[in-house]
Amino acid sequence: MDRREFIKVSGVTAAAATVPSIFLSGCSTQPNPGEGEVTATPTVCDICFWKCAGHVYVEDSVPWKIIGNDEDLHSNGRLCTRGTGGLGAYQDKDRLKMPLVRTVGPNGQQIFREASWDEALDIIAKRMQKIADEHGADRVALLNHGAGASHFKNLLRGYGSATFSAPSYAQCRGPREVAFQLTYGEGVGSPDRTDMEHSRCIVLIGSHIGENLHNGQVQTLTRALENGVSLITVDPRFSVAASKSQHWLPIRPGTDVALLLAWMNVLISEGLYDKAYVEQYAMGFEQLAAHVRQFPPEWAYLQTGLEPELIRETAREMAKNAPATLVHPGRHTTWYGDDTQRERAIAILNTLLGSWGRPGGFYIQEKVKLPNYPLPDYPKPKSTFKAAHGDDYPFATQPVSNAVIDASIGDDAHYKGWLVYGTNLPMTIPGVRPKLRQAADSLDLIVVIDTMPAEVTGYADVILPECTYLERYDELRNAAEREPSLALRMPAFKPRHDSKPGWWIAKQLGERLGLQKYFPWNDYSEVLDWQLKQVGSSLDEMQQIGVKNFPRKTPKYFQAGEARRFNTPSGKIELYSQRLADRGFDPLPVYKRPPERPDNYYHLNYGRMPAHTFSRTTNNPLLFQLAPENTLWINSLVARQWKLKTGDSVRMQNQDGIVSKSIRVRVTERIGPDSVFMAHGFGHSAKQLRLTNGLGADDSALMTNVLIDPIMGATGMRGNFVTFVKNSEQEHA
Repeated sequence: MDRREFIKVSGVTAAAATVPSIFLSGCSTQPNPGEGEVTATPTVCDICFWKCAGHVYVEDSVPWKIIGNDEDLHSNGRLCTRGTGGLGAYQDKDRLKMPLVRTVGPNGQQIFREASWDEALDIIAKRMQKIADEHGADRVALLNHGAGASHFKNLLRGYGSATFSAPSYAQCRGPREVAFQLTYGEGVGSPDRTDMEHSRCIVLIGSHIGENLHNGQVQTLTRALENGVSLITVDPRFSVAASKSQHWLPIRPGTDVALLLAWMNVLISEGLYDKAYVEQYAMGFEQLAAHVRQFPPEWAYLQTGLEPELIRETAREMAKNAPATLVHPGRHTTWYGDDTQRERAIAILNTLLGSWGRPGGFYIQEKVKLPNYPLPDYPKPKSTFKAAHGDDYPFATQPVSNAVIDASIGDDAHYKGWLVYGTNLPMTIPGVRPKLRQAADSLDLIVVIDTMPAEVTGYADVILPECTYLERYDELRNAAEREPSLALRMPAFKPRHDSKPGWWIAKQLGERLGLQKYFPWNDYSEVLDWQLKQVGSSLDEMQQIGVKNFPRKTPKYFQAGEARRFNTPSGKIELYSQRLADRGFDPLPVYKRPPERPDNYYHLNYGRMPAHTFSRTTNNPLLFQLAPENTLWINSLVARQWKLKTGDSVRMQNQDGIVSKSIRVRVTERIGPDSVFMAHGFGHSAKQLRLTNGLGADDSALMTNVLIDPIMGATGMRGNFVTFVKNSEQEHA
């Protein structure tokens, strides 16, 4: 028998076989809204990373609604669809309710059984101590997503480990941050420092603003459109953003770098770039000019399928509106394995337009100087995350999740234990499922801390039910933004069932491991109160107002004629990167042709929908009503070839023979005949997720051709192709 079989949580809870009502129990007995006693509690939304501040309204102890905090400049007092649906996370009937421990059943099969918190925490602490004694404390890694992970980072730092791997780095934003750091000496940040509300021209390259529903971004883009911004959208699909654009460029998938190089060619050859800005702030222009001379629009036409005159027209449109022209860097930037170079091209193009540090381009972020709660020094770990990477990915500034997983396979693997917090690894990391099973069979300990019985729980030794963000304190929101501010998340309700807040779980584990000195508080609210008092506020004040804004201490933009030193080796914006050259990489972006599409196969394109945050929210009973499943967009020519119509169900088969679950077809002219499109986050196989289980298809399962960025380890996901298998044919087979 394997050391650890994949098992499903549904085996322990004897869930009903039928799908429950999506409406909340007891709704018929609730009073009409506004007739009872109403209380409001400040919160910070945890449905996505944007972290908008709001208030949770409760009427006669019954959850009522969540709305934005009017004082929150981060969200302008407005929540998005998902934010207002946050109550569904609290009310979800399928939530994890008690600690679960892996054991062997009467027939020898591995199962989960209920356990007390004391028993579950004792098991974890004993195994962590055993790993520390036999291998070293640095051999335990945290794979995490979300603000609540800070409590477990504190735990592991005190324990002696410094491997904290957020899949969002290698699967989403990492190439962007590394590319901008190489060019400007600092990253784009989160939230993005894009100044769209003041832009006169915005260029979106595969960035689906309005579909990804990043709240502040959507609002600033909306204001820009109201102000008459010239919007240029580059996308193989006619997205929502494309429908608002003056120019839609339906590019061939994977040829974006060719277009970016051609745009640079036009700006330089026609003298349209910001000469004064480049001369004052940048280095490497001569090398860049010589490099892009070989990439005129006529060359790019053969790669991208975009007419040369359209490339010239859009380049001139950018130049006409510069420096208030923003070439948006996007957020999900892991595409074809050359992603850092593509983002470098975007950063360089913005430099030619003079937009970095200028109104309508990129503003300078500022945050509150909030001191950390005083704790003893942490022990120095025996190894860092570089132990997982070796000499690979030399510019990675954080652990690459795939490398951590690879370094957890085998009896001689570096990592011996995982804490998995708030991230559903099987549906997050492409091509990872076989390796997850191998890692699970090698590791001495896997602990999953989550609110929901997602697929990742099937690999755990111990499952710990965290309460939702509406039931706990977490660290203060102190994101670098236009204006510095702090926002408080506090409990609006007592934890349901036998769930606990993350800070409590981490503290209890710390005490069992003899790490009490890193958890000197009785309640995490003491930490928040201490921090707030250092900046002239208090927990009492924040419990009343939720958000406190602070005046900026630095300018938001470069000042006219300002001498400025960038945090790069040269002190300049580095168009030519000697650091890349020294490590054997191209110092200037080079176009590499994407993988060829096999006959009767189609590029697998994927994206977001406004109702959901990946797979995290598809079982949310409120958001489920808005979007219960995804659909597969196919062009009418393709539909005719395969004799498909809207509403038909098909399965997809990728280039490696992997077959998807069934998905409904949407025939549309908004996608070209060389591609298909589906929203990410569906096709769950966890039976305990009784609303969403089995609905739609999972795109990540089809991403078996993963294109690794050698510069920083990002996992390019767009090199996969699919063909169709009709359900009747699949059933017959």
